Parts: sequence; structure tokens; C-alpha cells
Amino acid sequence: METKQRKVEVPVLADLLAKGEKPEYLLWVGSAGAFDDRYKHVSRSFVKVLDFIGTSYAVLGTEESSSGDVARRAGNEMLYQMQALMNIEIFESYEVKKILTCDPHAYNTFKNEYSDLGGRYEVIHHTQFLRDRISDGSLNIPGDALEGSTITFHDPCYLGRANKEYKAPRQVLDALAATKKEMGRNMSFALCCGAGGGQMFKEAEKGEKEVFIERTEEALGTGADIIATACPYCMVMMTDGIKYKNKEDSVKAYDIAELVAQALEL
Repeated sequence: METKQRKVEVPVLADLLAKGEKPEYLLWVGSAGAFDDRYKHVSRSFVKVLDFIGTSYAVLGTEESSSGDVARRAGNEMLYQMQALMNIEIFESYEVKKILTCDPHAYNTFKNEYSDLGGRYEVIHHTQFLRDRISDGSLNIPGDALEGSTITFHDPCYLGRANKEYKAPRQVLDALAATKKEMGRNMSFALCCGAGGGQMFKEAEKGEKEVFIERTEEALGTGADIIATACPYCMVMMTDGIKYKNKEDSVKAYDIAELVAQALEL
């Protein structure tokens, strides 16, 4: 994986254990982070930050499957349990204790649902990880980072309402010099992007306006030139919304990991 400054080798868990090394975190990449062309940039940005601060982590590589979230939301409980039990078996074989992920849906499933099947882990969303590293001083953001930009943050449902995490992403953004503006509906009152709960994979239902267009209009109404997200589904919907409103030249959607990487010039 090439960066502007250096080549970053992403460690694979099986390879490290074969050498007798045990990383602190398992980085769960997720389907979007591995296969979606846009969200691959988020994975790369976060890995650059992990490497920059010397984090002890590894990925499963080809052993990573689906968390089972989409199967359960779509109503296929049998498939969910098969996927979850397979993951739990892999986690146990590698003695995984801490899981780090950029996906709030995987975060919610690992944190709140795997325990019913015997899988108990410390699960950390990437915004929480970045917040903690800024707080403990291991990640220092330049004082003029993104100065002149205006950012509005869209709350992911599975990070916010489902897990009551509203502060972490905002605390990371507060470390940037950019101006921050909240949408009228934010935090526990935030509007969904329209993709969660398996809706990403359904045709639009009848109505006057799609949810992602309504939410994009709220974001554009703040006057921000950056819509910050912290979820792969939200990234897709906000990006599509910007295109739908013909604002691609003036407004960009970025994940918080990308903004931190930009601030550090990684």
C-alpha cells in the first residue's frame, strides 16, 4: 500500500502469530472497506494513521468474512448465526480481545449481539480510537489543520442512537482548525442516511423524496464544504446525495479518518 511518504505493510494476524507476535488490536476491515472503491480510501487512511503512531494491530486478511449484520437486518437469522459463530471461532483461535473497526454496523453487532452466542470483546470504533489517541497525546494534530474549511458531521445511526456515541467523532473534529457547523437535526435527533438496517440493498419505496436526499439537503444547508461521516453506508449516501444535488465541485464527503490523515499529510 503506497502513501505519499512511505510504503505501509498491513500486518496479517496469522503471519504475526506464526512469528510469535500477538497484536493488541484486530482491525476488522469490513466488506465496504475491502471491496467498495470509495471506502477503500478510508481503510488506507486509517491504516496510515495506525502506522504513523505505531499501533500494534493486524487484519484477518482472507480469513475475514461478513460480521452478519446485514443478514440479520434483512431477516435471515440463520445466516447471521452461521456467520457470527464462524467469526467467533476464528476470534477464539487467535485469542482476539480487542476489535477495532470503521464500520458502526460491525461495531454494534460485535459489541451488543455476539455476546448472545458467546463472543465477548472490547470493541472500539475508529472515531473512539482516534479521540483517545489525541487525548493521550500520541496523536498530535497540527494547529492549522484544515483551516479555512467548514465541516458538518452526519451522525451514523448505529454509532449514535444505537450506542449513544456522539462525542468521540466531534472531539476528533474539534482537534482540526476547520469551522464546525451542526445540522438542525443532530445527535439523537439526527436523520438516518437511508441505508442502514439493510435498506442499502433495497429498491426505494414510494414517497415524495428519498431519505438520503433529505439528509444531504440538511447538510448543504449548513454551508459546509465538507460533510464528515464515520460509516461506510453514510459515505455512500452522502456522496450520492452530493452528486444528485450537483455540488461535487464545491462540497466533498470525507470519513473522519481521511480528515485526520489529511491533517497529518499522510
